[in-house]
Amino acid sequence: MKKIQFIISLFIITILLGCTNDSNDVNLDELAAPSSISALMTIKQDNSGKVTITPRGENVSQYEVYFGDGSTEPAIVNPGASVTHTYPENPVNEPFQVRIIGMTINGKTTEVIQPLAVSFLTPTDLVATIAHVTGDNMSITVTATANLETYFQVYFGDSPTEVPVDFMDGETKTHTYAATGTYQVRVVALSGGAATAEYIEPVIISNPILFPIDFESSSLNYAFTNFGGATSSVVNNPYSGAANGSAKVGKFTKMVGSEVWGGSFLELGTPINFSTMKKIKLKVWCPQAGKVIKMKLENLADNTINYEVNVTNTVANNWEELTFDFTNISTTNTYQRVVLFFDFGNAGTGANYYFDDIQQTTGLETLLLPINFQSATLPYTFTNFGSATSTVIANPQVSGINTSSKVASFLKASGAQTWAGSFLELASPLNFTVMQKIKMKVWSPAAGKVVKLKLEKLSDATINIEKDATTTVANGWEELTFDFAGINNANNYQRVVFFFDFGNAGNGATYYYDDITQSN
Repeated sequence: MKKIQFIISLFIITILLGCTNDSNDVNLDELAAPSSISALMTIKQDNSGKVTITPRGENVSQYEVYFGDGSTEPAIVNPGASVTHTYPENPVNEPFQVRIIGMTINGKTTEVIQPLAVSFLTPTDLVATIAHVTGDNMSITVTATANLETYFQVYFGDSPTEVPVDFMDGETKTHTYAATGTYQVRVVALSGGAATAEYIEPVIISNPILFPIDFESSSLNYAFTNFGGATSSVVNNPYSGAANGSAKVGKFTKMVGSEVWGGSFLELGTPINFSTMKKIKLKVWCPQAGKVIKMKLENLADNTINYEVNVTNTVANNWEELTFDFTNISTTNTYQRVVLFFDFGNAGTGANYYFDDIQQTTGLETLLLPINFQSATLPYTFTNFGSATSTVIANPQVSGINTSSKVASFLKASGAQTWAGSFLELASPLNFTVMQKIKMKVWSPAAGKVVKLKLEKLSDATINIEKDATTTVANGWEELTFDFAGINNANNYQRVVFFFDFGNAGNGATYYYDDITQSN
């Protein structure tokens, strides 16, 4: 190709010379060799590595440019033209040796070698977004943007020999952790060379499942760990009725041939507090009576630290509530893993068992959240004011998201005060350490009604906090959320006050509410 281009150039020169006076003889051999050879090299400042090379010189008909980066074929450049080449970054003390050769039409050449150092700029404006995955407490997503970056790497911080994950701007990377804890997530923006920018953020992975556990949350990840051929999962309640009207329950299947010790466990967000309530109760449904149900509590870091209690069921094909007495458990240890075994001691037969409403108790039933108004022994003692009245009744609107047999009714009598309401007092203060929202199912005869939930300190009602939610459904059940984010947990809120159609005088309307529970 070089020879062809040179012959064409020589041919054009010959034609031009032939058009001059025949008496003017030209001796090509006398043409001087190229001189003053150099190149203007412009590096694009975007970390692309693109360099524009413009050769310069005198008495030159054509240039050859060897890029000095290991490529073997030169670029052919005409006088006044440029060539663009993409380089990797190289150390300043080891520049690329760019070789420029200038040629005349008679084949004479002059060459120079010009050093080229290519360095990349540090990425700027790095923004990394690290978010928890809704419904999966053990997983996070990572995205990032930056200027002057070529790509990103993320270190999730859960392995000392971790290999970073590469991703591009616009990509989302998801990572699932194997255990709870605090991890240092590091996002690195790479320039394509040595320069980098990085962002580090601590991520807390916690499973905010706490007692009581009713399996009704759509956002909590009830992540069972199964062993010995048993499996547990959350399912729709196949035996809903007066004994257990919950929509969701746990299902335990002891598969045919599974180990006599086959079981499942859940890990709680914080250790169980046995300072006052030393018993745990559990609703179970078994296909036969006389089955041993074992509950075992384990230390999260060392499962050899454990305590277990056996209870035998007495009812077949119906729900019953069993109580496991941990009065003698050592409170110097911490227990955060709840392990369940059904028909313990016998190999699996493929039978299904169901369980629900795992909560601490003193042995005597006390009023704590969640409140579902299903208890036959709790009095649900409302205090009413301003001409409002709350009572527990049979559910008159069994439909949609609420098929419970019992609910609370709220009658705002005609002429009742705009602030008329009712309250319940709990057996112990609410704990907002982890869950700072309260959800409540509501039935309203009209949409657009303000429902106020107020929390008060039992000994001083002036210490209180209140949140509003507005109904969006008429003549149907919906779940309202009251967000108490940032609440001062030290205030020990223990009184729960309910207001319906707050701000308006009563007109005789009746509202219904149910399933008052803490949530994230």
